[in-house]
Amino acid sequence: MADGMSCSLAMTRLWFCVLLLSVTCHLSLSQDATGTPKEAELNDNITIFTRILDGLLDGYDNRLRPGLGEKVTEIKTNIFVTSFGPVSDTEMEYTIDVFFRQSWKDERLCFKGPMEMLPLNNLLASNIWTPDTFFLNGKKSIAHNMTTPNKLLRLKDDGTLLYTMRLTISAECPMQLEDFPMDAHACPLKFGSYAYPVSEVVYTWTQGAAKSVVVADEGSRLNQYHLIGQTAGTEDIYTSRGQYTVMMAHFYLKRKIGYFVIQTYMPCFMTVILSQVSFWLNRESVPARTVFGVTTVLTMTTLSISARNSLPKVAYATAMDWFIAVCYAFVFSALIEFATVNYFTKRSWAWDGKKAMEAQHPKKKDPLALSKKPNNTCSTGVNYTTNLMKDASISTISNSTAVQLRPCETKTPDPKKTYNSVSKIDKMSRIVFPVLFGTFNLVYWATYLNREPVIKGAV
Repeated sequence: MADGMSCSLAMTRLWFCVLLLSVTCHLSLSQDATGTPKEAELNDNITIFTRILDGLLDGYDNRLRPGLGEKVTEIKTNIFVTSFGPVSDTEMEYTIDVFFRQSWKDERLCFKGPMEMLPLNNLLASNIWTPDTFFLNGKKSIAHNMTTPNKLLRLKDDGTLLYTMRLTISAECPMQLEDFPMDAHACPLKFGSYAYPVSEVVYTWTQGAAKSVVVADEGSRLNQYHLIGQTAGTEDIYTSRGQYTVMMAHFYLKRKIGYFVIQTYMPCFMTVILSQVSFWLNRESVPARTVFGVTTVLTMTTLSISARNSLPKVAYATAMDWFIAVCYAFVFSALIEFATVNYFTKRSWAWDGKKAMEAQHPKKKDPLALSKKPNNTCSTGVNYTTNLMKDASISTISNSTAVQLRPCETKTPDPKKTYNSVSKIDKMSRIVFPVLFGTFNLVYWATYLNREPVIKGAV
């Protein structure tokens, strides 16, 4: 009897332990089930996308363009300019940093999944077909790779791809410098397909030509230019291989003139004024006027050489060249004017302030000094004899000499002969040269500042 009771008690305890263990396991499983739905869903999505990509690339041939043999592939493009500049006048090129975006549809990449768009890594771009876009007027292009390749790839469920990359491009900018430094230019950026003609690949602007090229507000990196706007367009070119579509974006630049006014125009202006100061110097001041003439000519020569260093070696004259040439002509004419005045200056009446004062106020001659000379001749033509008696008194000779010299001492210089006279050529030059130079400046600045500069290649 006792053995039966102990056995039943042991069985009761065993069942109680089993029940407690089952309840604990059930609670723990219920907690795990309520804490991991998101993780499970995420793992499921990753698995789904991996399967989608593996399925898309399975049998995909990236050597063939989308729609081969059926339709033309359309590439939609737009450009966002992050920085523009600098511009090199000597090389006639400019540098631009852009986000270059291309979009096209590849039906081979259509998929069905929980997301409409897949953000993909740039590594996938090497496994699918991408446009062979190149820049026609690009001299050097750099695709940024730090810290990883700056590329973006997005895939929609209908097979539309968005491919964006960051590029730094050095492109040609044809310049017409006839109006330099009051000139303006249109720097083009041309791109298109390298191998596919319009029968296979065509390019279009994503949002139309007016809104597909955008420059950042702080994107200008220009010291000598104003970026006044940009336009976009297309053109067709014909080669032996067929017709190709070329996309064009023009960036319009207007040169800032302040630097050249300070460095070239003002020095030239002041040099011409300095050369005309010599007209107010005495014509007998040969060293001073010679220094003025030679120094100003050499200064203009130096300015003309330095002004050309910042320009390409073009075969035509620019607006600055014309200004420097006219200033050089004025300076050289001032030197020739002095040579003419100096040629007509009488050397016998060379300026000597001391002699002029003596001529106007002659000193009285010493009678004793006159008595010692063997011959004394006055400018009036009266000769004085030397055959005076040796025993005559000196005072008598002095008195007689002083009396006879009085007419000579009171003689005044010829009023027609003046020392330090002003040349008529100098008088005319003081008026003619400034008037002509002022007239030239009025015509020059009115002409170049008011007319519209010719922009080559503008759309």
